Amino acid sequence: MALRILLNSRWIVVSAWGVMLALLLASCASAPVTGRKQFLLVSEAQAIKASEPAYFEVLKEPAAQGRLDTDPELTARVRAITARLIAQAIAFRPETADWQWSIHIIDDPETVNAWAMAGGRMALYSGLVAKVQPSDDELAQVLGHEIAHALAKHTAEKMSVALATDLALTVWAVTGERSQLALTGTALAAALAIKLPNSRQAESEADRIGIELAARAGYDPRAAVTLWRKMKEAGGKQVPEFLSTHPAPDTRIEDLRRLIPAMLPHYEAPGERPVYRFKPEALRLPAQEGRAPVQEKH
Repeated sequence: MALRILLNSRWIVVSAWGVMLALLLASCASAPVTGRKQFLLVSEAQAIKASEPAYFEVLKEPAAQGRLDTDPELTARVRAITARLIAQAIAFRPETADWQWSIHIIDDPETVNAWAMAGGRMALYSGLVAKVQPSDDELAQVLGHEIAHALAKHTAEKMSVALATDLALTVWAVTGERSQLALTGTALAAALAIKLPNSRQAESEADRIGIELAARAGYDPRAAVTLWRKMKEAGGKQVPEFLSTHPAPDTRIEDLRRLIPAMLPHYEAPGERPVYRFKPEALRLPAQEGRAPVQEKH
């Protein structure tokens, strides 16, 4: 009996390693925009599908507590900036015009954070504006950075890391099993992805793409440097949540500074900047039915 258990255990271990090896061989992909090689157990389409229920779940509590989009002026300001950035994101990846782009403001004056999920679902915490006091140019750097994460499939990357730690969910990624347990697991991974820190490569990628999105949208790239200085100052001795999930090494400001000369021509280019029109159904949440939508600024 002991021998049989041992053999069965070894078979399970060998099988698990076999699955992991198959995943490693099958999961190499290239990031859009930069072409960087990525480890993806989850496709972008799967990440978008899983992010939809995860997004609503994350926003359910603040919506129920009346802490969502409570300041019409701030909501309109943020959406106006985001709309110009999304227009540039679509220019980078035209297929993202079909995404359900949206952004909501969570009223939490102590939290300095923002995030974007796969498929363009975004949120910004009021504490970032209250504590950092960003100009529009600086706020565009935050939002452009988050949009860049979505464009470069970083949610799918982080979900892949989360799923790879659980063999059952890893098997789902290979077999396409659609059981309720598997769907719950991937939605959970999507929700966790906004809390997990990005890799250094992903952060550099988002910095590079984000500053260009902002410059092309008509926002001063020099604001990237002043923003990160303000971020560090806002934290004092306590690191803001935005910096805890977006590591900012000492070289980061200098790296952004080196990008500025190449970005200035985009910023200084003449002409009107395109503006994305949010789809009303994308901005609507179940808890907000019956509420008048916030008017967009253009």
